[in-house]
Amino acid sequence: MLTAFARAFKTPDLRKKLLFTLGIIVVYRIGTNIPIPGVDYRNVQACLDAAQANQGLFGLVNMFSGGALLQITIFALGIMPYITASIILQLLTVVIPRLEALKKEGQAGTAKITQYTRYLTVALAVLQGTGLVATARSGALFQGCPVANQIVPDQSMFVTITMVITMTAGTAVVMWLGELITDRGIGNGMSILMFISIAATFPSALWAIKEQGDLADGWIEFGTVLLVGLVMVGLVVFVEQAQRRIPVQYAKRMIGRRSYGGTSTYIPLKVNQAGVIPVIFASSLLYIPALIVQFSNSTAGWAAWITKNLADTGATPHIILYFFLIVFFAFFYVAITFNPEEVADNMKKYGGFIPGIRAGRPTAEYLSYVLNRITWPGSLYLGLISLVPTMALAGFGANQNFPFGGTSILIIVGVGLETVRQIESQLQQRNYEGFLR
Repeated sequence: MLTAFARAFKTPDLRKKLLFTLGIIVVYRIGTNIPIPGVDYRNVQACLDAAQANQGLFGLVNMFSGGALLQITIFALGIMPYITASIILQLLTVVIPRLEALKKEGQAGTAKITQYTRYLTVALAVLQGTGLVATARSGALFQGCPVANQIVPDQSMFVTITMVITMTAGTAVVMWLGELITDRGIGNGMSILMFISIAATFPSALWAIKEQGDLADGWIEFGTVLLVGLVMVGLVVFVEQAQRRIPVQYAKRMIGRRSYGGTSTYIPLKVNQAGVIPVIFASSLLYIPALIVQFSNSTAGWAAWITKNLADTGATPHIILYFFLIVFFAFFYVAITFNPEEVADNMKKYGGFIPGIRAGRPTAEYLSYVLNRITWPGSLYLGLISLVPTMALAGFGANQNFPFGGTSILIIVGVGLETVRQIESQLQQRNYEGFLR
């Protein structure tokens, strides 16, 4: 990997792309530290110091924003509205025929869906920004902080609207920066910004483990957690690269005097076909009951049960429900993103077949059978990786937002592998050595 980056910097056009991407990353990180108008920055820092160990219900979104959410900066919402909008459009593509038709139109249809994603991102940013401002004004953003209700001193309507507009504009700028990386940088812009947001929280989180440790001034805990993290990275890399290759043979066809087809290829089915989406779905769904309790301020029995069993990430009901939700959403997401019947029809249309399997419905049934078989280990792997911070690292002061947790490590490894592949592919286009060296 380091060799690929060294060679990339020696290639002039790739060096320009890498430097441009680094410049955009610097701009993004600067924006995550600029507070929005109407916020008392000193009170925010005081509450952040008091809530360092427990970031509450907003920890997941804070991780995706690189710590900008709890600092209430112009990029407080980060890339989360765009991720949510992309997932919603992807789910609606299966339900709405118009979106499904656009998806099949190729590049023009994809551009139209991308435009819809931008509009939906801005709408979600307005909603999430309004919710964040209302939460900050009420003092619920930092529970237990004595100055939490003084974060927004001026609670007039003008200041509130200004704060919402500022955060919405910040989300639009983040989306624009991601598209700039995709167009003029090394590509995969939104994922790279997500990668940077999560990686930015690593040093402070690791140092907090060291500060909370007791053995050898915390260095033993620090080294143990770092070692476990490296083992997890190796495991995630191994599983993310694992795939089941189903061979496909294309029959020869004569069109005029030319012969087409006769080639052999394969359909790569990844073990973790769903990626990190099931973890995000499960986390978001489990946050809803706790958010209802938090905003209702209810002291009823049901509120106490939710606070004890669902809001507490170390509670046994939370762990069990979280695991089963991840497994369920893994199967659900794979079912809506990979259609065996559509793949079988496309293969039949172009004269392709799986050796030993008849074309048409038998091929679709075979693909569905294989997909279900490999989704089981993939979903169980996602569930176990996501529960590592809660179960294995609880003794070292880790929480649900520990940097080597499931969501963060899956995104870090996935984006890292994809970025390296893109750089290597661009290097091969510019430095092809040929068959004879």
